[in-house]
Amino acid sequence: MLPTTLGQLKASNYETKNIHEELKGNLRKKLAAREPIFTGILGYENTVVPDFERAILSGHSINLLGLRGQAKTKMARQLTNLLDEYIPYIAGSETNDDPLHPISHFGKQQLKEHGDQTPIAWLHRDDRYVEKLATPDVSVADLIGDVDPIKAINEKLSYNDERVIHYGIIPRANRCIFVINELPDLQPRIQVALFNILQEGDIQIRGFKMRMKLDMQFVFTANPEDYTNRGSIVTPLKDRIGSQILTHYPKTLALSKSITSLEAKRDAQKDKVVILHDLIPTLIERVVIEARTSEFVDAKSGVSARLAISALENIYSGVERRVAINMDKKSLVRISDLAAIIPAITGKIEMVYEGEQEGPINVANQLIGKAIRTEFIQHFPNPEKLNTKDADGQPINTAFSRITDWFERGKTIELPNDSSDKEYGRILNSVDGLALFIDEQLPEIHPNEKMLWMEFVLHGLAEYSKLSKNTMAEGLEFKDLFGSMLNFD
Repeated sequence: MLPTTLGQLKASNYETKNIHEELKGNLRKKLAAREPIFTGILGYENTVVPDFERAILSGHSINLLGLRGQAKTKMARQLTNLLDEYIPYIAGSETNDDPLHPISHFGKQQLKEHGDQTPIAWLHRDDRYVEKLATPDVSVADLIGDVDPIKAINEKLSYNDERVIHYGIIPRANRCIFVINELPDLQPRIQVALFNILQEGDIQIRGFKMRMKLDMQFVFTANPEDYTNRGSIVTPLKDRIGSQILTHYPKTLALSKSITSLEAKRDAQKDKVVILHDLIPTLIERVVIEARTSEFVDAKSGVSARLAISALENIYSGVERRVAINMDKKSLVRISDLAAIIPAITGKIEMVYEGEQEGPINVANQLIGKAIRTEFIQHFPNPEKLNTKDADGQPINTAFSRITDWFERGKTIELPNDSSDKEYGRILNSVDGLALFIDEQLPEIHPNEKMLWMEFVLHGLAEYSKLSKNTMAEGLEFKDLFGSMLNFD
């Protein structure tokens, strides 16, 4: 049972540790036991995490610098895993006063009045995390504190009495991990108020002659884009931050897929009705990769991993909706279901002027098309390299000729978004040579996946300008490219 009075605490041989000693000690134990300090954060094992560990062992304040969606806040929140499970504090203290070393007027007065009978409470590590989003309206009073005239009047206190102080969020986070997100958004004059806290660990409020030695682990997050668009970290403050750690996006497509799968929200109902082939998550990640290099997207702003997460969630929901409409039991995700990810794309990319002129939906469709184009040649021959002619100048039959010849005869197919699996299969099987092409190229695939690959071939041929693909209100239309160019109706 945990001690409830100062006397009991002393009898337990409790020794005070500052927060940096806590973090260092627990980190050393985890390193020795080869236990990870972060869970659900992939791709940083050999880059960001070692830097983070070195910063903790150095007792540094930390600035996590990186583009949006790089798990900066998630890392900061998991830092509580390195704290002791409980720490004692003087019951009722606004500043979590250490019973053996109080810093506030309240804490000192409690010890003076009650001695070893001073009531003790215990603070769990999960309650020792405090987070503040930096916005232009944040004031020094919000962060540090100010004189409270109402308290002075109600309690009939002089303005020279320390008890009239209303503590800000930082003193209330004493003995805690304190995180300021988007630090450059904090006005320079407010950043100045952090100088003493970071360097000396103390605060000043309205000229009071006081030295309140705070015990805190500071973590800041910032986006490089903010340095030019919205603000900057003033140089003296940046100089006082112990370690600046650069975060990054996943370095491989496989890693991106793992992160998306881990973070995307799913439920039992969706899992019952949605069959997801690996091709779909791969295409989603390729969309994100294309967006990060697109001429229409602001690269400095970054493309968050949340785009892929939201896109996968939309895919699941789109299939669930189609299954409900057709009263099917389950359905395989289709290539045409990628239309459901457009809202995830348009809501999570910042476009440059050319992108704004192009229009968000057009940009989203182009990104999806480029992703299909890139992935297509990972599985099938490159259509661009098959455009060869014989000695007489006649086209040589290519791997796709049976399919394209069928469309050249004036044939057209329409794939409604909400068609049942049965209707979907009937439409694709109507294309002469399409099923045979899949049998030849992918003989090992499961029969249930065949329709997905058949549709993928049509999309790929359209992206390589072998077919025409048109978006209609209710779905997609595929037809001969040149025939559609000559049709002016």
